[in-house]
Amino acid sequence: MPAAVSNLGALDAAHHLHPFSDMKKLNAAGTRIIERGEGCYIYDNHGKKYLDGFAGLWCVNIGYGRREIADAVYKQMNELTYYNTFFGTTTPPTVLLAQKITAHAGPNINRVFFTGSGSEANDTWFRMARVYWAAMGKPSKKTVIARVNGYHGSTVAGASLGGMKWMHEQGDLPIAGIVHIGQPYWYGEGGDLSPADFGLKMARELEAKIDELGEDNVAAFVAEPIQGAAGVIVPPETYWPEIARICKARNILLVTDEVICGFGRTGSWFGHQHFGVEPDLAPIAKGLSSGYLPIGGVMVNDRVADVLVNEVGDFNHGFTYSGHPVCAAAALENLRIIEEEKLVERVRDDVGPYLAAGLKSLEDHPMVGQTQSVGLMAAVQLAEDKETRARFEDRERAGVEVRNHCLANGLVLRATADRMLYSPPLVITRGEIDQMIVITRKGLDHAWKVMKG
Repeated sequence: MPAAVSNLGALDAAHHLHPFSDMKKLNAAGTRIIERGEGCYIYDNHGKKYLDGFAGLWCVNIGYGRREIADAVYKQMNELTYYNTFFGTTTPPTVLLAQKITAHAGPNINRVFFTGSGSEANDTWFRMARVYWAAMGKPSKKTVIARVNGYHGSTVAGASLGGMKWMHEQGDLPIAGIVHIGQPYWYGEGGDLSPADFGLKMARELEAKIDELGEDNVAAFVAEPIQGAAGVIVPPETYWPEIARICKARNILLVTDEVICGFGRTGSWFGHQHFGVEPDLAPIAKGLSSGYLPIGGVMVNDRVADVLVNEVGDFNHGFTYSGHPVCAAAALENLRIIEEEKLVERVRDDVGPYLAAGLKSLEDHPMVGQTQSVGLMAAVQLAEDKETRARFEDRERAGVEVRNHCLANGLVLRATADRMLYSPPLVITRGEIDQMIVITRKGLDHAWKVMKG
C-alpha cells in the first residue's frame, strides 16, 4: 500500500476541511475512513462492517455498489464527458432525465431546471419565484416565509431559508427578505393540544404572517414535507392540507423541498404526493442519483414554467454543471432501477410498514417517548419521562450516547439532539431492519443507564 494511502488519517487532518465539523476536535479524535460499500453496508479501512441506517446522507436509495450505474457512467464518459446547457445547447441524457423526472411528479409539473446540489436548487427557486412575480406585474412580492428548524442547504440563500439559529449565527444570516414561522413539532411543542389541533394552529401561523407582511409582499412559502435535519418531524395530518389552502387563498407560491423526501423515501415518488398537495416549485437532489454523482434540480409547475418560458425572456441564472451529461446518465440509470425494481412500491407496501412496526416495538423502552415514520424515513424520540413527555435536560448527550453505542455495534444512525434518525437504503431487507432494531435497543439500554446513572 502506498505511504500516502496508509497515512490517510494524518493527511486528512493536515489538508481536508470537513463540512459541519469542529476541525480541532475532529483532528484530535481522528477521522473514520470509509473504503467501500455494498448493498446496505459500508466498510472502513480497518475492515469493520457497518449497516448504513442513514443511506449516506439520506441519499443512497438503491444501495452501494450497483454496477449498472458504473456502466452507465462509463458509457457516457466514452461518448461525451461534458458539455454545458448554456447558449442553446443540451445533451441527450439531460433531456431524457428531465422527461423521466416529470413523468413521476404529477400532471402539472412538466419542467426541470438542473443544478449541482440541493443547496443550489434552493438558491434557484428563490430567484425563480421573485422573477416570476416580477413578470406577473407584482414586483413587491419578494419575501419568502420558511420555518424554524427547516433545512434547505448551506449556501447563503439556502442557510437563510433554513430556520436553524446556529447556522444563522455564522455569516450574518438570514439575508433580507426571508422570515420564519413555527414548526409542526407536536411532541416537543404541542403542549396540551391534540396533534390535529396543533397541526392547524401551526399551519395558521402562515396566514398570520402573511397578514402581518401584506399579501402583496409575500412571494412564497417553503417547507420540507417532513423535516429532515431537524429530526424527521412528521407533521400532523391536518397540517399540509391547511398550508395548501392558505397558499392558494392568499396567492403565494407553495414550495416543497423534496431534496430528502423525493424519489421513493416516503413510499411515494415525492413527499408532496404522500401529503396530497401540489407545489409550484420543488427542489430535488440526493435520491435523484442515489448519491452516485452530484446532481440536483428544481421541478417547476406549469403555472410558473409558462411565465418563465413565455414572459421572462432570459432567466439569468445557471451553473457550469447544470444538466451535466455524466451525472444525468447516472441519475437516469438510478431512476430506471427504482422503476424496474418497484422500490417505491416496496417502501410503501413492505419494508416501510415493517420498519414502522419494528420501531413501534421500542416504545416499551423507558427511554422512548414516541416513534414516527413515513416509508423509510423515521425517528425515535427519546424521553426521560414518557408519561409527561418530559425530555432530558442534556438532550444532545442523550442522543449521542445512543448513536455512538449503535456505531460501536455496527449501525450508522444520526442523532438530532434527542431524536434518533433512520433513513436506510430503499433496498434494505426485513432481516437488516431486524438488525437495526436489535442494535438500537442495545443503544437505548446503554444510554438509559448512562443518563439515569
